Amino acid sequence: MRNLRLLKSHRCLKLQGPGTPQCFTVRTDTGTVLIASEYSVTELDTRAGQVVNEVSLTVERYLPEDGGGTIVGIQDLPDQESVCVATATGDVILYNLNTNQLECVGSVDSGLSAMSWSPDQELVTLTTGQDTIIMMTKDFEPITEFGIHQDDFGEGKFITVGWGKKETQFHGSEGKRTAQRKTIEVQPAMSWDDRRPRVTWRGDGQLFAVSAVCPLTGARKVRVWNRESVTLLYYIVGPPGSLIAATQRHPNKHSVVFMENGLLHGDFTLPFGKEQVKVKELLWNSDSTVLAVWLEDMTPGEGGQVNTYIQLWTVGNYHWYLKAPAYVSWDPERPLRLHLVTRGWVSLNYDWGWSTDRSHGEDGHDDANVAVIDGDKVLVSTFRQCVVPPPMCAYDLQLPAPVNLVTFQRQRTNELAALTADGHISVYGQGGHSSKAFSIMTLTLTLYCALTLWLCCRVAVDQEEPLALRLLLWLREDVFLGVGACTDGPSQSKMLILGPIEAQGPQPTLEIRSHVEVEGHVISMCHSSKTGPVALQLEDGQIRKFLWDSLMPSVVEWQDSTGCRINFPDPCVQTALFTIEEEHLLGLTDRSHLFVGETKVASNVSSFVVYDDFLLLTTHSHTCRCFRLTTLTVKGLQVALANDETLRRVERGSRIVTVVPQDTRLILQMPRGNLETIRHRALVLAQLRKWLDSQKFREAFECMRKLRINLNLIYDHNPKVFLESVETFLRQLDSINHINLFLTELKEEDTTTTMYPCPVNTTGQSAPAACGKKVDIVCDALRCTMESMDQHKYCLSILTSHVKKTVPELEVALQKVHELRVNPPSAANAVSAEEALKYLLFLVNVNELYEHSLGTYDFDLVLMVAEKSQKDPKEYLPFLNMLKTLEPNYQRYTIDKHLKRYRKALHHLSKCGEEHFTEALNLVKDQRLYSEALGLYPTDSPQYKALSCAYAEYLVEQQQAEQAGLLLWRCGEATRALQAFVGSASWRNALCVAEQIPLPSDQLALLARDLAEKLIELRRYTEAAILLEWYAKDCHLHGTKCICIVSINTVFSM
Repeated sequence: MRNLRLLKSHRCLKLQGPGTPQCFTVRTDTGTVLIASEYSVTELDTRAGQVVNEVSLTVERYLPEDGGGTIVGIQDLPDQESVCVATATGDVILYNLNTNQLECVGSVDSGLSAMSWSPDQELVTLTTGQDTIIMMTKDFEPITEFGIHQDDFGEGKFITVGWGKKETQFHGSEGKRTAQRKTIEVQPAMSWDDRRPRVTWRGDGQLFAVSAVCPLTGARKVRVWNRESVTLLYYIVGPPGSLIAATQRHPNKHSVVFMENGLLHGDFTLPFGKEQVKVKELLWNSDSTVLAVWLEDMTPGEGGQVNTYIQLWTVGNYHWYLKAPAYVSWDPERPLRLHLVTRGWVSLNYDWGWSTDRSHGEDGHDDANVAVIDGDKVLVSTFRQCVVPPPMCAYDLQLPAPVNLVTFQRQRTNELAALTADGHISVYGQGGHSSKAFSIMTLTLTLYCALTLWLCCRVAVDQEEPLALRLLLWLREDVFLGVGACTDGPSQSKMLILGPIEAQGPQPTLEIRSHVEVEGHVISMCHSSKTGPVALQLEDGQIRKFLWDSLMPSVVEWQDSTGCRINFPDPCVQTALFTIEEEHLLGLTDRSHLFVGETKVASNVSSFVVYDDFLLLTTHSHTCRCFRLTTLTVKGLQVALANDETLRRVERGSRIVTVVPQDTRLILQMPRGNLETIRHRALVLAQLRKWLDSQKFREAFECMRKLRINLNLIYDHNPKVFLESVETFLRQLDSINHINLFLTELKEEDTTTTMYPCPVNTTGQSAPAACGKKVDIVCDALRCTMESMDQHKYCLSILTSHVKKTVPELEVALQKVHELRVNPPSAANAVSAEEALKYLLFLVNVNELYEHSLGTYDFDLVLMVAEKSQKDPKEYLPFLNMLKTLEPNYQRYTIDKHLKRYRKALHHLSKCGEEHFTEALNLVKDQRLYSEALGLYPTDSPQYKALSCAYAEYLVEQQQAEQAGLLLWRCGEATRALQAFVGSASWRNALCVAEQIPLPSDQLALLARDLAEKLIELRRYTEAAILLEWYAKDCHLHGTKCICIVSINTVFSM
């Protein structure tokens, strides 16, 4: 969806040579033009406006002196520093550009009608007056000669295997009619056909095609040969593509057709009447992207002048026509440079470039318009509403003349202006035009979209030269900025500020309010709606700033914040303004180098667009990359382009068409022309953050659901704001399913630090409003708000909030379902118990829900859940019937034990009486619920004593004898407590218990000796000495032993 835009034009009027130009070629090394006339070969430097070399062809009698000679071909040969010229009389002349010497390298007696060199200039083909083709090497050594008109079908001729006659073979119903159909008679060439053969080579030089008039039928035929002079059946020509372009006249139209392998491969109709024009030549540019059609009027106009038209066609789009007799040639090295030489020795050079004409709005009102020029129509696609692949469009605008340029207004970005070849600007917009700046001329058009023609203004610019305005910007409602040629110097441009005349005449007119001359050719302009100046780029890459909005418009050098001049190292074919700390100019060269001012940041970029704070670009490595400019510096952008991992793979050759503002869509065009819409993750997240900051929860939710973005981002982006806006969130979503989806996706992970980290310079997220787990906080906040708003409407979502909590509250959810069954609500939007239970079964495993329903001790609820499950009634009915026969506390104990809720089971069993204490004691021992059990019985009860003894035994097994002793002592088991204290060497507790029993003195002394021995083994010598001294009868012996041990240990420790 690109247009051809004229970047530079050069017109040279001061040259004059002998005779009339007949053909010309361009020297690739110097850029000069070699023109052959009926008298001489002249080398012209069109930039300097002077003749470099000139050599006469009549002095050596290669051409007659009366001017009746004809040049059939001329070709620059850079390797030989010569020019090859072929004359109609049959001479092949080599003109040495260094010595200005002429040499006839060969001659054909029958004369020559055409000469064509292969792209690699290794071979040359000559067509003779005897309708033969001569193929020679670059040193003019003949290789072969063969006739143009051959009866042989070629290398791909079909072979019959002798399966009978054609009339007796099986054809089928369609094939039979086809076999019986009469052959259409071949029409002879038109009367205005010059009958000359045409020769063209394929880009790789392996094949060449010859178009010539057949002497038998009088019709033109195309034959294809290879380098070995073998005739081929298939047709593959067109440098470097695979199409042969030719013209074909039908009864009602004149078309240009394309052939591949001998079959029609597309066509387009020339926009002229049937007998209005004739086609002189078709010329592909060097990369086969543009086809130039050279036409001429069939009948002379006023004054006997025959108008010549040049049309450039690319993918069905042509742009301009030129009313002047001319000879046309594409530049051999620069694909989009076109050379023209008129019969009056006027030389014109046009440099073209590709551009995508898109609207530049950044708000939601911009329709993401892209305009494509198609002759006298402008095809407009509005990508916000629909994505329509070319050549289709959302709507088209019909204009009275071919369109040269299209531009969108920078403020009201859906308004469009088109500059036509007759020097008028047509302004289109949505609805009626209410501005007082223009005279109102409203014409309602029946279009796909409601656009109207507001007015058509004549541009008060000298229109004698074609394409007087080559660049156009619509800066403001009543201000246009154009670039025109400067008559004072060939290398100057003129910046034109156009505005409406205050006193309007019969037709509105845009006059030149002011103009500023610029030294050099301006090849691009760009303007940012955020800043005032316009950035200009000259043909050598220099950057200028045009201060158009000042009292005295002027052009100054582009400087950075330090005052240094900034220029592109190479001229760029696409430019844009953006801001990184300061305003910069971004440029992309035709060699895929991306520059930010003088800094090259990438070398494999195929297209780019600047939108809001983002730079989006596609690369030749088939990726689409997106960078947030507010978080980068120029150096950081260079590093990111080299190492960044946030990229997306796209199809080979994809180019950016446009970005839909305030949306997440990026439109790409594939090499074959179809469109694709992608949503780059960086764009998506940036737009989501904008929606969440402005509390547009519905838009954010719909986008996240469609693009599979984790819904936790709605809360994680700013938890405090979300919790304060829960009611707004619920009202905007207004869908139970959407609320349930949000709740079910909740998880503890903070997605702003893991999955979707925030840009460095953006505002960080706020802290949660409350402490605790995120899932519980969100579920509780939503549930409380929903219950206060309408608990019947949000019943299912309330159940989801219970189930989704970190510890699922299934019993609470089941109880709410049971309440719905017991007391059915009468509200119209209420949910029945059946629906609620069915929804719970969707969220929770049926077996788990059945177990939790048992835990409610509500058998009606249990039966309701069981009936909705796939369980066999034989599995659960006997068990439920058995439970119903039990005493309530024992029933609940049985249920809790079945559900393995042993603490609750113990609690209920403790209420069942003394007859079930043994069962309780066994449960305590099995599940080790000693602490819980002790709290359920009085301290003076036998059950408490039994539990204490059991607990003490357990503590002894766990090597906690001292704790066991204390427990036994408290419950009155002094003897067992003494044993526990002795086993744990707790001598103080042991002596206290011994005195409480009480023990006789001899047994107390024996106890003291035993405890002292244990303490000595534990190296607690001081305590052992105290025991022996105060409680043992033979305290002297044992005390002396302990004192010695203590003394020895003290010495060693020192």
